[in-house]
Amino acid sequence: MTDIGCQLYLISPLDVSGAFSEKLEQALSAGPVAAFQFRVKGIDQHEAAALAAPLQEICARHDVAFIVNDSISLAKRLKADGVHLGQGDGDARDAREQLGRDAQIGVTCHNSRHLAMEAAEAGADYVAFGAFFPTNTKEVEHIAELDTVQKWTLVTEIPCVAIGGITPDNAKPLIEAGADFLAVSGAVWNHPQGPAEAVKAFNALLA
Repeated sequence: MTDIGCQLYLISPLDVSGAFSEKLEQALSAGPVAAFQFRVKGIDQHEAAALAAPLQEICARHDVAFIVNDSISLAKRLKADGVHLGQGDGDARDAREQLGRDAQIGVTCHNSRHLAMEAAEAGADYVAFGAFFPTNTKEVEHIAELDTVQKWTLVTEIPCVAIGGITPDNAKPLIEAGADFLAVSGAVWNHPQGPAEAVKAFNALLA
């Protein structure tokens, strides 16, 4: 996840069983993607690891960082490229200690530059702001503002991820505000022409 302008960061749907691996292959074959976040809920770690294995393989083949959502222990078990922590999912320092210096550690910071500063001081590699738009992927508790991204990019070099209801139609202001990554889920996996077309549409915007 290097700094080369704004890049695409894909987040999995909650159901990654069945034919999802084919969708992921299509998406990653369609154009540059910086990272893929494995986000599943309500299953045990053994089942999660089994679901993750083929997806991790696809990401490795396409040189895409494989990031585990919420669970430092699952990230460690999978030898994932990193972990993304919500505000209640543990500390970046603990993640660094367990996953090593090369792990990519991200922290959800809602609309708060204060939380983002705390995460950066704890050693996070990137912070995530959102949700910027309504989304069906998860319940929105915090609405983020463009101003948060703009001010963050002026005061620090720690990359920021914009998340929440982002589509090719509404992403441009976030790119112009200085977001380093666009985190997208539904706009890719539920695209009427398939995930490959969605990735192409986003990358046309990011080019």
